[in-house]
Amino acid sequence: MPSLDPAALSARLEAAFPAPERIPPEFRVDAKSYERMYLIGGELREWKGPVHEISSPICLRRNGALSRTVLGHVPQMDEAAALAGLDAAEMAWDHGRGKWPTMSVSERIDAVEHFVARMIEVRDEVVKLLMWEIGKSLDDSRKEFDRTVEYIRRTIEALKDCDRTNSRFSLDGGTIAQVRRAPLGVCLSMGPFNYPLNETYTTLIPALIMGNTVVVKPPKFGALLHQPLLEAFCESFPPGAVNFIYGQGSQIVGPIMQSGRIDVLAFIGSSRVADVLKHQHPRPHRMRCILGLDAKNPALVMPDADLDLAVAECLAGALSFNGQRCTALKILFVHESVAEGFLEKFSAAVGNLPIGMPWEKDVKLTPLPEFDKVKSMRAYLDDALAKGAKVVNPGGGTFCETLFFPAVPYPVSPAAELFSKEQFGPIVPVCPYRDEREFLDFVANSNYGQQVSLFGRDSRKMAELIDPLANQVCRINLNCQCQRGPDTLPFTGRKDSAEATLSVSDALRCFSIRSLVAAQAREESREMIRQIVAERRSSFLHTDFIL
Repeated sequence: MPSLDPAALSARLEAAFPAPERIPPEFRVDAKSYERMYLIGGELREWKGPVHEISSPICLRRNGALSRTVLGHVPQMDEAAALAGLDAAEMAWDHGRGKWPTMSVSERIDAVEHFVARMIEVRDEVVKLLMWEIGKSLDDSRKEFDRTVEYIRRTIEALKDCDRTNSRFSLDGGTIAQVRRAPLGVCLSMGPFNYPLNETYTTLIPALIMGNTVVVKPPKFGALLHQPLLEAFCESFPPGAVNFIYGQGSQIVGPIMQSGRIDVLAFIGSSRVADVLKHQHPRPHRMRCILGLDAKNPALVMPDADLDLAVAECLAGALSFNGQRCTALKILFVHESVAEGFLEKFSAAVGNLPIGMPWEKDVKLTPLPEFDKVKSMRAYLDDALAKGAKVVNPGGGTFCETLFFPAVPYPVSPAAELFSKEQFGPIVPVCPYRDEREFLDFVANSNYGQQVSLFGRDSRKMAELIDPLANQVCRINLNCQCQRGPDTLPFTGRKDSAEATLSVSDALRCFSIRSLVAAQAREESREMIRQIVAERRSSFLHTDFIL
C-alpha cells in the first residue's frame, strides 16, 4: 500500500497533476474548435455575444504552479436568445401539426438511427471531452458513451414493439377503435453534470422519438461535449425538432418556464431546483414532469454479512466516480458486532484506490469538477468531527487543488449533516447500529426514497426488511451496491428522489399519451377506416407492422 501519511499523501496528490508535455498525445484535446456554436431551428449558428469559460478540473503544472486548464467557451445566452430556441421548438411542434410530430413512427425511427450512426463517428472526441470536462476516467467515459448508444438502440426496439402491439383495431360494444401513443408537445431537457451525455440523452431521445420537439439546456459542467454532436442533430432531424441553448440557468431557464409554453419538463438535478422550475410555470397542471432528483441511499451491513463482499460492493457503490452519482451509497449502517472488522477492511480498500488523471490505467480517484467542491467536502467532514466522529482511514480528507482523498468518518452522529444530507462526493459516513429498526427509522424519516442495499445471509431477516422497505424506496439491492441498470428495469424514487419512471420502455410512456380513433361499427365507418388504412392516408391510423 502507498504511504497514506497526510504529508506524503498530499505530495502524491500534487504530483498527480501533470505538466502539459506529460499528457499522452492521444488524450490531448483542443476543445476551442467547438466553442460558440449552438443549434436553433435546424441551423448551426456561431454565437457573437458574451461567452462562458469552460475550465477543466484537471490542473496542469506550469512554471511550478498548478491551475485549472481553460478548455474553451460556450455561448452565454440572454433571455431573448433562449426564447428564440423555445420559439423554434414551438414552431416545429405547431400545435401538433408540424413535420416531426406528424411523421410516421418508422420515419422517426429512421431519423434516430441516422443520428446514432453519426454519433458513433465522433465517439473519441466526446470521450476525451468527458474526461477533460468532468474528470471521469477513460474507462468510465467510454462506458458512458457506449451505454448511451445501446440505450438509444434499445429505445428504438422498444418503440417498434409498442407500435406493433398498437397496429390493430379493437371492437367492443359496437365501437371500433385503435389506440396509439401520441406526443405531448414541447419538452425542456436538462441533464446533470455527472452523466452529462447518458442522462441527458436518456430523456432527450425518448422525447424526440415519440414526436415531441425539444429544447436542450446542457449542464454547466459537461457543456462542451455536446458540441461535436450538434451537426449530427442538425442533419438527422427536421428544423426545430431539437435545439440547444447555453447560459446561466437562472437567466435563461426561468423565462422559458414562465412563458407557460413548456409541455414537458425533463430534469435531472436537485429537488430544490426542480421545485423552483415547476413553480415558475403559470399552469403547472398542464406540464408533465420527468424528474431524477436527490438521494441518500443507505447500506445495511448485518452481523452475518460476508464482509469481503460487503466491503467490495460498498467501496464501488460509495466511491465510483468519486461518489458523484445519485445512485451512490451515501451512508453505511454497520452492526456494532462487525463494525471494527468492516472498517479495517474498508479503510484498507480505500487506501488502495489508484489516484491520478482520467486517462491513466485503472485510475479510480480523479479530480472533482465542481468549483469549491473540496471546500464543501471539508465542511461536511469538519462538522462530523465536531460532533463526535473520527476519520478512521489513514489520510482521509487530504486534498490538493481538485483532488480529494476519500474520508471515512465513524461513528457519524444523527446530529451531523452527513447523516441526513446528500454529500455527493468522496466521503463515506459510517454509523454503528444494534437493531435493524434503527435502519428502518432512518429510511422512513429520510426526505429521499430511491434505493437501499442490504448485506446479510439470513433469508428470514432479509424478508422482514424487504416488506417495509418496498413501501419506502423503489429498489432494494440484496448483497450488491445501488445502481441504475440494466436499463430495462424501472428507475425512479419516492419522496424527493424522483417523479415519473425511466427505463427503456417507461421513458416512451412518460413522453407520450394514449390517444385513439373511435367510431361506431356501422358499415360506412368501417369502409372509411378501410380506405384510410389501405391507401395509407394517416400516420396515426394504420396497420403497418414495423420489422
